[in-house]
Amino acid sequence: MMNKNLLYIEDDHEIGTMVREDLTDRGYKVTWLTSGDGALAQMEDADLVVLDVMLPGLDGFTVGQRLKKEYPSTPILMLSARTSIDDKLQGLNFADDYLTKPFHPEELAARVEVLLRRAGKDAVQVVQLKHLQVYLQENRVVDTRTDEEIMLTGKQLQIFAYLLRHANQILTKEQIYEGVWGETYLDGDKSLMVHIRHLREKIENDPANPEIVETIRGIGYRVRS
Repeated sequence: MMNKNLLYIEDDHEIGTMVREDLTDRGYKVTWLTSGDGALAQMEDADLVVLDVMLPGLDGFTVGQRLKKEYPSTPILMLSARTSIDDKLQGLNFADDYLTKPFHPEELAARVEVLLRRAGKDAVQVVQLKHLQVYLQENRVVDTRTDEEIMLTGKQLQIFAYLLRHANQILTKEQIYEGVWGETYLDGDKSLMVHIRHLREKIENDPANPEIVETIRGIGYRVRS
């Protein structure tokens, strides 16, 4: 896992110095920011993000959702002194792992390695769903019956990628909207429903009876892997 680029966002200088030195000693290249400002500009080269929740300005949850929205395949590891289950669930709505403070550097390094190893496998793995081959790392969906790429809009790709990252889980409209848009879902908003309808028109054999993006009546949606 050497020569990997880590984007580290942490405003506590004592913790930040310790973590950066430890990860650098392990062979990683670490870019350390003390707020979410400028984080998006660093994402092109980032193989993984280590993100603290308590930040000046925008909090880590908001920053993380925005980064995940633009770079859905880049793993995010949240750090927080908050231990409540609600905070963990909020973080895990979009993040790939959640580590509570205080933590030992060995545990942080181990989790970073696991996430990078998993992301490396995902980069070459093709997700097969019915007649679809999905290349998440490349943002491509191919119809195996014709070997032609299915052209999805950016928002359709983001929604599909979010469902695939949480395959076999029933997700509420609120979870999907907040995970993709990075904003609070307003009751009655039809945006998600419209995007999913158009997505189904492109990927389903029979959009009126979807087999890939399932509707779980009264709850939300699910993709079975």
